[in-house]
Amino acid sequence: MAQHDRQPRSRRWVSRRQRRTLVATGMVVVAVVVGYFAYRAAANLPGVQMPDQGNLHIPTADVAHEPYNSDPPTSGPHLPYIAPWGVHTRPIPQPLQVHNLEDGGVLVQYNCECAELVEQLRAIVRRYDRHVILAPYPTMKSRIALTAWTRIDAFDEFDEKRIVRFVKAYRGIDHHNK
Repeated sequence: MAQHDRQPRSRRWVSRRQRRTLVATGMVVVAVVVGYFAYRAAANLPGVQMPDQGNLHIPTADVAHEPYNSDPPTSGPHLPYIAPWGVHTRPIPQPLQVHNLEDGGVLVQYNCECAELVEQLRAIVRRYDRHVILAPYPTMKSRIALTAWTRIDAFDEFDEKRIVRFVKAYRGIDHHNK
């Protein structure tokens, strides 16, 4: 009878050990899978990541400050108020753009006398009631630039899917220090 009692314990102990091993292995597999998908999501974000230049408020647009690290800017010193969301027909000063980005905005800007392109961009921007701006930017090198906080995507040919993907990825994400 003593041998009979030991045998089930031995089997229970092995089974308990196997369960622990399976649980530990399962946790490692889950961690690897989650890590992989987190990496892929970050690696798959649209645009180019720019270093964060902070979010210092300046009183006026003509106050001297460190130069922006991208053109159009993606972070850095900015005014304490924002530009209205929507379609603009005049360029928006850089320090004003940056505050809109900090507040979760995406700017769609263009550099050309191109009524057809502007109308295509306008049609996309009008889909959003907040957090998206369309404006001319006559001094930039590309015809189209998309900016969000610390992100930029610049290109020359209209690409609706590319623009919408960028807007969906970054629109509405607040970047104030908490």
